[in-house]
Amino acid sequence: MRSSGERSMETAREPGEKEEPAAANQLGLEVLSYVARAVLCLLPVYLLGYLGFSVSWVLIGLFLWMWWKKNKKWKEWRLAAAYELLADEQGAVGRGLQVQQLPAWVHFPDVERVEWLNKVLGQAWPYFGMYMEKMFQEQVEPSIRGSNIHLRAFTFTKLNFGEKSPRINGVKAYTKQVDTREVILDLQICYIGDCEINVEVKKLCKAGVKGIQVHGTLRVILAPLISQVPFVGAVTMFFLQKPHLEINWTGLTNLLEIPGVSDMSDGMIVDIIASYLVLPNRFTLPLIKELNVAQLRFPLPHGVLRVHVFEAEDLIPKDTYLRGIIKGKSDPYTVVRVGMQIFKTKTIKENLNPKWNEMYEFVVHEVPGQDLEVDVYDEDPDKDDFLGSLVICLESVMKDKVVDEWFPLCDVASGQVHLKLEWFSLVNDHTKLSQPKNGLSTAMVIVYLDCAYNLPSNYFDYNEYNTRRRNINYVKTTEKDPNSYAQLTVGRKTMKSKIICLSRNPVWEQAFAFFVQNIHTERLHIEVKDDDRQCALGILDMPLQRLLKDTDLTLDQKFQLENSGSDSFIKMKIVVRILCIEDPDPDSIYTGVNALKQGPVSVRRTGTQSRHPSSLRNKETPRVTLNNKDSTIPENKPIRKESITELNKPAEPNRQTEKNAEPKQQANPGVRTPVGTITPNLRHLRKFAPSLASLNSVASSCMDTTDATMNSEFNGVLMGEIQLTVRYASLRQSLIILVSGCRNLIQCSDSGADPYVRIYLLPDRRWVNRKKTTVKKKTLNPQYDEKFEFFATMDDVKKRSLDVAVKNHRSFGSHERKEMGKVLVDLSKEDLSKGFTQWFELTFNGQPRS
Repeated sequence: MRSSGERSMETAREPGEKEEPAAANQLGLEVLSYVARAVLCLLPVYLLGYLGFSVSWVLIGLFLWMWWKKNKKWKEWRLAAAYELLADEQGAVGRGLQVQQLPAWVHFPDVERVEWLNKVLGQAWPYFGMYMEKMFQEQVEPSIRGSNIHLRAFTFTKLNFGEKSPRINGVKAYTKQVDTREVILDLQICYIGDCEINVEVKKLCKAGVKGIQVHGTLRVILAPLISQVPFVGAVTMFFLQKPHLEINWTGLTNLLEIPGVSDMSDGMIVDIIASYLVLPNRFTLPLIKELNVAQLRFPLPHGVLRVHVFEAEDLIPKDTYLRGIIKGKSDPYTVVRVGMQIFKTKTIKENLNPKWNEMYEFVVHEVPGQDLEVDVYDEDPDKDDFLGSLVICLESVMKDKVVDEWFPLCDVASGQVHLKLEWFSLVNDHTKLSQPKNGLSTAMVIVYLDCAYNLPSNYFDYNEYNTRRRNINYVKTTEKDPNSYAQLTVGRKTMKSKIICLSRNPVWEQAFAFFVQNIHTERLHIEVKDDDRQCALGILDMPLQRLLKDTDLTLDQKFQLENSGSDSFIKMKIVVRILCIEDPDPDSIYTGVNALKQGPVSVRRTGTQSRHPSSLRNKETPRVTLNNKDSTIPENKPIRKESITELNKPAEPNRQTEKNAEPKQQANPGVRTPVGTITPNLRHLRKFAPSLASLNSVASSCMDTTDATMNSEFNGVLMGEIQLTVRYASLRQSLIILVSGCRNLIQCSDSGADPYVRIYLLPDRRWVNRKKTTVKKKTLNPQYDEKFEFFATMDDVKKRSLDVAVKNHRSFGSHERKEMGKVLVDLSKEDLSKGFTQWFELTFNGQPRS
């Protein structure tokens, strides 16, 4: 008999003997899978050779596959980074992620965090996902199946909206300078979703989405406010700009990841969203009955902005020859944008000081909210190079009425653009109608297209207009209802409404705006057409001067259609408004070039741009140094209170005289250096706070050797000026100093000087706690735009002072002057919570001149 020990050894060997065949089977499956993948990869190569194609086709296919793979990995990396930010926003801010990923509350003090609302969204998201899954299966899927005969087998095989809920990164509320019966909210929407949606058609075509990113600013208007529950009559929402969209495709839709195709597919989806939810389109949800929803969906525009793009100066050269050995010039053109309205100037060949002299007109729907964006590019055969950009706040232009200035370009070494901006109010007083001249608009007509009634189904019933179309072969008479749309024409501009399928009573509910040059001669021409048969179902032609006799220059009624049925009507509201430049408020301060929108962070652009830019990225605007012309009031303006930049400033000659009279010294090419003392405008500092991500600057480790020679000859002598911005960041409990630049420094050598700025927070003079800017070579007007911070409590900071010195970076053994002046700033006398910006005089001992 076998012992129990022997039996246990046999029992122990049995599992091992069973595992060996399982491992062999697993290895065999892996080998077969590898062989199948290899055959699948080599099969296209074999077929190309068998069919006699060149080997270049193989290389092209390999190149496209590698490009697609790289683009796919890059998109997955961006999604992973976004997930990381979503999971730990506070930690990500502390580590200093890229500034374009930071939430809005970091940049702007008037944008509030709403974490309680994000927690509510996160808790309710699973139930919202269940509702959406049910809606997709019961409503979306049947509608897609019925839309086309080839999609009858369309099925959602997987619907999962994931665990990541949308976030609201910040909310900005507008309660001032708005109607007292409304509340305006700007919501920074961020959805970095892990949703997974798969579809299938006939078990062969499989496609889907796995991961999506959406970023944008959604404006929500609560209006009108009423005295009854629910206290708000309606909720209107829309995106101020096209939202940023990024989709991670799966299945057959992986083809959309190919570079170029990816941008086009995402752009088409964004365009569909824009047609419903981007200005001037709005979505309105009424909360009470007997409310005029059309008036909320289609309010009158705020005004009209006329932009004159005159010229540019000192643009950077981008064209090179012989692989960059020889520098050429640039072929500049300008792209001007307000919202979804985009215009492009002509291209000036080989010119760094181009003159365009072109004019464009924009309809402005929301102020504040919409800005004027100007981009300058160098035209090239492949990709156009970036030459600079700027963003102008239209709220300031609306107050100034007329702004004629040179605006410096950002993110480039030099360059400025001469623009004239005119703000036209829309008035209903026909006596203010000006005489037409030089093709400029004098009025605007807004058409609110509502609906049509009793359109003919057979367009040959009323054939006065369509008789000449009878011989067209593809026209087939039928009794089915038309797919109708309206085509509106005023002057040379024609616009088209959306198509309403299979209806004799289409409801469009759309608004259209046209500029009018001569209201006495121009007409409104409308044709209601059938999209399938390309024929007119009715016509309306009306002279615009007819509206000048109507009350409030408005006509709201049904109009009989010509060449249609006797009971065929079209209902719409036509409004005419006169363009008029009103006088500015005498008590307001002229903004001028300070209308440039000051970006909170520096977002660097890539060096190239596609030929026709489809979207504008985040902008950074440099700190503006005003010249004498920039601080004067335009001649066509009434006398107003002088701006902050003009206090205690004598009158100066015009720009041309100043050019000839004063030597041209520039701190930064493209930004004109002023003559005399100018105090910068402080109004823009109330709107923005520096980004927390940009406050991590570390001082240089170079030793600061004090000059041994004390030149008493400079005591009481002005040695230049330095511009500083100082504020206290309560969130980080730190004192923030922005060193903008210096001007009119003393000369230390024949080549000028190599200045840098050193900062101490007295009485601490330890080397490890000092701050130092970079060195600017051979200039007496350096521009730094560098931020530093000292960590201390507010009470401690109020007891201390700043020691700011400008020094010359000299080589070892050099006899050049090192000290270029200093200033002592007493922090106990300043309101640090609001911050201040000021030009300080530099003296040898730091004390103000007596």
